[in-house]
Amino acid sequence: MNRRAYAAFIFLFVALMPCAAQQPAPAATPKTAPAAPKPLAKAATYVGSETCGMCHEDIGKAITKSPHEAVDNGDDKHGFRGKVCEGCHGPGSNHVESLSAVDIRNPAKLPPAETDRTCLTCHRNQPTTSGRLEASHAHNAIACTSCHSIHAHGPNGLVVRKPVEINTLCETCHVEVKASFAEPFKHRVPENAMTCVDCHNPHGTFKPGLMRMANANEPGCFNCHSDKRGPFTFEHAPVREEGCQSCHMPHGSANAKMLIRQEVRLVCLECHANLPVPNTTGIVTGVVPPAFHDLTSPRYRNCTICHQKIHGSHIDRNLLR
Repeated sequence: MNRRAYAAFIFLFVALMPCAAQQPAPAATPKTAPAAPKPLAKAATYVGSETCGMCHEDIGKAITKSPHEAVDNGDDKHGFRGKVCEGCHGPGSNHVESLSAVDIRNPAKLPPAETDRTCLTCHRNQPTTSGRLEASHAHNAIACTSCHSIHAHGPNGLVVRKPVEINTLCETCHVEVKASFAEPFKHRVPENAMTCVDCHNPHGTFKPGLMRMANANEPGCFNCHSDKRGPFTFEHAPVREEGCQSCHMPHGSANAKMLIRQEVRLVCLECHANLPVPNTTGIVTGVVPPAFHDLTSPRYRNCTICHQKIHGSHIDRNLLR
């Protein structure tokens, strides 16, 4: 670049600088004013059962005749004395002011897990509910309010007591079990001589099928069938390991003695098939010739002729008479 061109370039650059400086600055974007903070919801407080009863008079009278009435007038272990309604529905001051259902908790409309959590605020770790959280009713989302009328409005109150009422309540869900009681050999549930809760704990146990237990960890069947209970010197393994259901249908069966098979020998063969177990005499104790128990012979087709102590024995390892 020659000297003239360079001088012209410097002149133009200096001449244009004031023009660029004099251009108006771009208009500032107006800022949006911050939104006003929403007023905080007023914390609800307890108002007491008498206040609730002023509007809900029928429920208030029903509560006085239910076991929950003890919450109002009993000890204050859970902090709801005089506030039985709010023990389940939560503090009610906002509901009293607005009269809106939105401002009060309704356990009957909550998810089953939330309903159970509300009930277990007081009923946790009680003998009747010890296995509730691990039991099938809880796992299948059957809430406490599915069986209990908390306000005791109905004719059955909070808890059904009569055998016919208990069985009817259970049958509303367990239809397939109800059908099994139409079998010729059954427990006397349809006659209401016994109830479902005689064998099952609806609040939950740690046994399958919500089965009640007898004498610590033994099957609940022994509560009635105590003659079949040990301890025996020589136990029949299925009784101890699998329980009565290894041989018997618990609700009803087309077979005598509620057996799982139509003949006793067929029940025995569920476990004692052709087992090639030699004994001290060298005879194989199987069921196919030349084994000792040859079932082609009629004399060996009724196991209990010889093995009469099938639930256990004090004198013979082979459960013989």
